Amino acid sequence: MKACVIHGAGDLRLEDRTVSPLGRHEVQVRVRAGGICGSDLHYFSEGRVGDFVIREPLVPGHEISGEIANIGTDVSGLATGDRVAIHPGRSCGRCRPCREGRPNLCQAVFYMGSASKFPHMQGGFSEFVSVDESQCHKISADLDFSLLAFAEPLSVALHAATRAGNLMGKTVLITGAGPIGQLVLLAVKRGGAASVTMTDILDSSLAKGRDQGAETTINVRAGIETLEESARGIGGFDVAFEVSGAPVALNSAIATVRPGGTIVQVGSLPAGPSPIHANKIMAKELDVRGAFRFGNVFADAVACLERKIIDVSPLLTAVVPMAQAVEAFKMAKDREHHQKVVITF
Repeated sequence: MKACVIHGAGDLRLEDRTVSPLGRHEVQVRVRAGGICGSDLHYFSEGRVGDFVIREPLVPGHEISGEIANIGTDVSGLATGDRVAIHPGRSCGRCRPCREGRPNLCQAVFYMGSASKFPHMQGGFSEFVSVDESQCHKISADLDFSLLAFAEPLSVALHAATRAGNLMGKTVLITGAGPIGQLVLLAVKRGGAASVTMTDILDSSLAKGRDQGAETTINVRAGIETLEESARGIGGFDVAFEVSGAPVALNSAIATVRPGGTIVQVGSLPAGPSPIHANKIMAKELDVRGAFRFGNVFADAVACLERKIIDVSPLLTAVVPMAQAVEAFKMAKDREHHQKVVITF
């Protein structure tokens, strides 16, 4: 089969790889679509994501959908031809986080397309992928594979919203209007947020946020004075989601959330120490919570897509065939013109 393989910064190749043999409880999925995630872009552009550095060729991709081509001998409930979204993680079910219902923090997790471990955990940007039957979520509706590939990033957004707690009637700040920021916007709206302010440094991304329902959008390229003024007018935001991964954005959230408010860190900050205004966290008694990947919300995300509870189609800006994968990655880096770019296989 053909697979997209990243060898280092700026070095993505289409290569022949052997199709993995099937275990008894595994299925072979013919991959039809895969969304390019921010972490995939970091691996492509920099050869790393934060502290996770590529040390061997890595097949990226964890936002994938397809149809089952073959099944293991002991698989039940799935059949060839079934259309599925693939949960990219397999947790052990035995460690303390798993037993506490937090599988995304599993100490032995396998997560597709990640260099966080060595040997690396290979991803799904290939013509076929073998996964455990438990990772497959079957859909009955005729949902386009490119939209079904949103199940993973939508899960990230739903998990972030869950980490924030009750959002009903809350004033919300979202720093970062890229694909995950847009999905967080949809998730908090679903959760009953009264108003959402979104910040970014690109007017095109902010325009998309307004189209998706953000009441206020602020370009912070020149500074955060306008954001601070807006926050003073409401006594500070109840909840902030930091999605950009920029330390300056996290500090703007710390500055503009009301005393006793909540910050959810969703974006991956650069590797190494970051200059954070931690004293304000203490003085304002803020709750700062991480949101890493996602917990038990993947089935919810699939249902939201299948039943059209959340419409992600406006975020799909390009669908590119596998043969043009390098171009697809370059397009995904172009935040001025693109939100989510999907590769078809």
